[in-house]
Amino acid sequence: MTSVLYDTPGPRAKRRNIIYTIVFLVALGLAIWWALSVMADKNQLTAAKWDPFVTDSQVWTTYLLPGLWLTVKAAAFAIVIALPLGALLGIGRLSDHRWVRVPVGAVVEFFRAIPVLILMFFANQLFVQFADIESEVRPMYAVVTGLVLYNASVIAEIVRAGVLSLPQGQTDAAKAIGMRKGQILSYVLLPQAVTAMLPALVSQLVVIVKDTALGGALLGLNELLSQSRTIPANYGANTIATLTVIALIFIALNFLLTSVASWLEGRARRTKKGTGAVLGAEEVQELNAPGHAAGGQTGGGIAGGDSS
Repeated sequence: MTSVLYDTPGPRAKRRNIIYTIVFLVALGLAIWWALSVMADKNQLTAAKWDPFVTDSQVWTTYLLPGLWLTVKAAAFAIVIALPLGALLGIGRLSDHRWVRVPVGAVVEFFRAIPVLILMFFANQLFVQFADIESEVRPMYAVVTGLVLYNASVIAEIVRAGVLSLPQGQTDAAKAIGMRKGQILSYVLLPQAVTAMLPALVSQLVVIVKDTALGGALLGLNELLSQSRTIPANYGANTIATLTVIALIFIALNFLLTSVASWLEGRARRTKKGTGAVLGAEEVQELNAPGHAAGGQTGGGIAGGDSS
């Protein structure tokens, strides 16, 4: 018996898979034991390293919560700006007019090809040279600018791929009843494409939250991860404990974000406006790769319309 992706393993293959699994688990267990042993030898697992997070509220009120606030603030600003901007760029790439489609495509491909860290750095230098922004808030402006430019370009491709994933019959039926191209996109294609785009959009929003840490590493933004330097300096070199707590906070934050998005996705699907198509993890990776053209096209009209 076979499946679409692989042949169903026989008895010997199943035994090998079990052996491989046991060997892997044993090796993983030994690696974890070795890592814990090294940390124990360095006194990183002693209670004194972890107590401040339980007994001293100033660790939270002075370092972790302000850092978390800046992380959420930078991510929220970037999301609020990048989502509509990305949607507009995606719609522009679907235009039948070459004078719209080509420049928008060039902008999207340009900013999608540059690492977000470089965009933050250049934005910071531009603000230093040409803008009268106080040095205390300049890192926030630079981080948000870099996140918006990069993620809006990726979101544009997500929007374009979501619309192009719809059956051609949707567009043909709308044209048959006399709808204009703008009406087809607004009332027929985009409402149905939303459910297909949601998983990819959620993945990109999680990327925005995590990429705020780059601002702390490069520009001195006092976001959450940057507190991994200040807390050990004040509480006895408890670096492992600090990074563990910060990692758990990031996990909780992203879990909350994905949970809300999953609830919205389920609600959207219950409205029966979706087509069942979903942009998964592989599609998101392709959209983040420079030079990718969704739907196997480098540009075209709405859902395959004629270009002028």
